[in-house]
Amino acid sequence: MTTAPSGTDASLSARQSFAHGPLGTALLAVERARRGTGDWHDVHRVLGEIGPLMGGPDANLFLGAPAMAFVLHLAADGTNRYGGARRTLDGIVTTHTHQRLAAAHARIDAGRSPSFAEYDLFRGLTGIGALLLLRSPNSPELNSVLEYLVRLTEPVVDSASGESRPGWWVAHAPASDPTATPGGHANAGMAHGITGPLALLALAKRAGVTVAGHDGAMVRICRWLDRIRQSDHGGLRWPRWISASGPAPALPCTPSWCYGTPGLVRAQQLAAIALGDNDRKRMAERALLRCLTNPSELSRVADRGLCHGVGGVLRTVQRVAEDADDPTAFARHLGPLAVRFLMAETPQEGGFLVGRAGAVLGFQDAECGAAPQGRWDACLLLA
Repeated sequence: MTTAPSGTDASLSARQSFAHGPLGTALLAVERARRGTGDWHDVHRVLGEIGPLMGGPDANLFLGAPAMAFVLHLAADGTNRYGGARRTLDGIVTTHTHQRLAAAHARIDAGRSPSFAEYDLFRGLTGIGALLLLRSPNSPELNSVLEYLVRLTEPVVDSASGESRPGWWVAHAPASDPTATPGGHANAGMAHGITGPLALLALAKRAGVTVAGHDGAMVRICRWLDRIRQSDHGGLRWPRWISASGPAPALPCTPSWCYGTPGLVRAQQLAAIALGDNDRKRMAERALLRCLTNPSELSRVADRGLCHGVGGVLRTVQRVAEDADDPTAFARHLGPLAVRFLMAETPQEGGFLVGRAGAVLGFQDAECGAAPQGRWDACLLLA
């Protein structure tokens, strides 16, 4: 297993992208082979075409060596398959984690604001933590990532205004609207916001991995979500972000894994289970049920993808149902969601996050009452 030099060109990056490239296709092949509906030769062929892997600062759960480590862990499926490559990648990920953590703590010590790329699920340390929880749950590196996330949740005082702000307040605007947040913002979503770290902290505790301040960090995040929560005749929802000028518009609201009610509900359900907070668990589950019975919200989901499409909603609802007080209340929505999936637009690209591979993965367990199989959605922090 080799790694690419720094300054890797765009074509090499595209070939080793888990989000949009062939690694997503490889994950679908892994799941099919594991279920007996595909062939391991297809997995080997796709993986063999990936090329040298990025291991530098731009690598993350969805790109380069960490992404390959995730796919190979699932491909091993409890066997010694790809054992040598996985051990090599473990070493690369360990070095990568240490470097990322050192930079993050130096940034906090200097009093600067973070960026999404430091902490989020897609490019940051939350994504690396998701990989470590799956691959090396007893490692000191996972503990260090969790300790960093605890520190990230501690409030900071803005030097200009003197106001207290969440530790994950970024100075930049969200990529979807560069003009939306003068002065930066605090993001609430699973993909780039604080519910990604919340889900990781909760899943780690569920797996028996905790650090000093673990519960306190989850409580701080949950209380912030309570403060920004909005409610009307359609139910409960959370804005995508909060800026110095107020919350992002909560409507029109698209139910999705990445920013919408389904993803935020799953993170809070996991946190409620970890904290023994039954009131929060009931609140979160009721919020998702109201969302699923609101046609005006569901009609906004336009495609089959995982990130912001029906495929992601399907998988999220399945995972919420597994832990719900009343699983059948959610299971009865799977059939209508499956119909909506089949009527939705087919993704143009073939990758995982917004492409056909991810859409198929999200749909394959969609039969009413079927339990979700596999751990491929660990990269989405759903399980």
